[in-house]
Amino acid sequence: QVHLVESGGGLVRTGGSLRLSCAASGRTVADYGMGWFRQAPGKEREFVARISSIGGSEYGDSVKGRFTISKDNAKDTLYLQMNSLKPEDTAVYYCATSRYYSGTSNARDYDYWGQGTQVTVSS
Repeated sequence: QVHLVESGGGLVRTGGSLRLSCAASGRTVADYGMGWFRQAPGKEREFVARISSIGGSEYGDSVKGRFTISKDNAKDTLYLQMNSLKPEDTAVYYCATSRYYSGTSNARDYDYWGQGTQVTVSS
């Protein structure tokens, strides 16, 4: 059974940084695409970033240049480094593992999800 557990969320001021972690079990991050999505109250789930099994990455337009996705295959852990945070980044952040080695920006291509971690950016 696959489990994903996010951590690292919290309250930060505008311009600050946070690093999210996602510990995976039951499916190795080395073999599947992994992604980060977020959902703010009253809004649809939004693609943030994804990383393929071999390390290629893609970012949503709203986070390009500020966020960096990475992973540690030995630890089966996915990361999201978030810099220059803005109030509009406030959301629950979810990690997910894809059915495919590449991962995509489409949430429907991900079959296992974590429980989410809250990120709040104050102005």
